Amino acid sequence: MTEANRFPIKRTPAPVRAKVLENLRQTIIERQLEPGQRLIERELVELTGVSRTSIREALRELAAEGLVTTVPNKGTVVTSVSAEEARQLYEIRSALEALAGRLFVRNASPAQRKSLVRALDGIERLTRKSAPLLPAKDSFYAVLFEGGGNEALRSVVAGLHARVSVLRWLSLSVPGRLDESVSEIRAIVEAVLAEDEDAAARACSRHVEEACRAALQALAEQGDPRSASRTAPTGKRPGAALPSHLTIDRELG
Repeated sequence: MTEANRFPIKRTPAPVRAKVLENLRQTIIERQLEPGQRLIERELVELTGVSRTSIREALRELAAEGLVTTVPNKGTVVTSVSAEEARQLYEIRSALEALAGRLFVRNASPAQRKSLVRALDGIERLTRKSAPLLPAKDSFYAVLFEGGGNEALRSVVAGLHARVSVLRWLSLSVPGRLDESVSEIRAIVEAVLAEDEDAAARACSRHVEEACRAALQALAEQGDPRSASRTAPTGKRPGAALPSHLTIDRELG
């Protein structure tokens, strides 16, 4: 056996699997796949056109992120988030982001401060265009946490990101919340530019608290205020047809 053959490399269509994961994640975050809805491997394979292995790996990653759950005798379903779980997630997020705001004022470079202002400008532009806001907010938070200089904090926040994103999307769906959110982010930037650690921490915490209020309101309006597992306004049900945009371009492989 030659040296090269001792450790054979299994070639895998990594771009395809990444795209499957990205599409499924975004569809869950935007609640086009609803809490409690079954995700059947065969249907996902047929819809996306990718292998069962790619689907299984994507579902494993989504399970690690807390977006799907394996239920005995039912299989894989989209995770339901109760109102109490939402409150707990937001409590953690409030404390973490308050710390992030404080650390940014303390540690951020002039270039990072300018980047935070540019990120705010991007959010405001998208708001005027009524464009999706979460990617721009993600960019804002990326600057905020990077400028704080605490890698442990960034790691903890990254672990919460996927589950919190579902709630963030819900909170922004509440009428009037979008403009409120932008105003709160602007207050964070103003505190940073004033080099006021306490004000930045308070602004970050308030932003999360208001997002929590909106998310809980959205959950309550769906029916049971304790759970996100009730039928959403779209009228879909567990086992409903899967969104067609999950189809993957085969050329990626």
